[in-house]
Amino acid sequence: MDFKEDIRKAQQVLREGGTILYPTDTVWGIGCDATNPEAVKKVYALKRRDDSKALITLVESDGQMSQYVERVPDIAWDIINYTEKPLTVIYPNARNLAPNLIGANGSIGIRITKDEFCQRLIHNFARPIVSTSANISGEPTPANFDEISEEVLNGVDYVVNWRQTDKTKARPSTIIRLELDGEIEFLRR
Repeated sequence: MDFKEDIRKAQQVLREGGTILYPTDTVWGIGCDATNPEAVKKVYALKRRDDSKALITLVESDGQMSQYVERVPDIAWDIINYTEKPLTVIYPNARNLAPNLIGANGSIGIRITKDEFCQRLIHNFARPIVSTSANISGEPTPANFDEISEEVLNGVDYVVNWRQTDKTKARPSTIIRLELDGEIEFLRR
């Protein structure tokens, strides 16, 4: 199956409120429509994760991110532009996303993806997608497709074929919390 067909099928599943297993700019992820509370609920159930623990949202661009965060602190753009490693930023005052995706304090973790597959999928889908590591909570994060458990593979509605044979050992993103006053806290380096 080719790149475009994979994107078309993944997009169809997302539109129907389903879940996908897909390659990202970090590790393989379990994803869904980040604006659909029922789809988000499916991801929490598959991961056996308490819904008080936030999930990351992927967007394709700065402009798209601005639709889901009330105000992006100016320093965020400097950090994003000068970081080479994938960076997830936790912003206050999330909006226009599934309520069960937003933290109790109103925050949301967003990463502007630089991965070609993710960018194209999100662009065509025209909405952000959830990205959480392809493992059951508490189990090790798989470094590549071959390490993903049967439970996760069988638990999603669609498994993307793109990059399944890539043996590169992927790593999770750096995560920082950014406050409106510009205060930065590193949560994962």
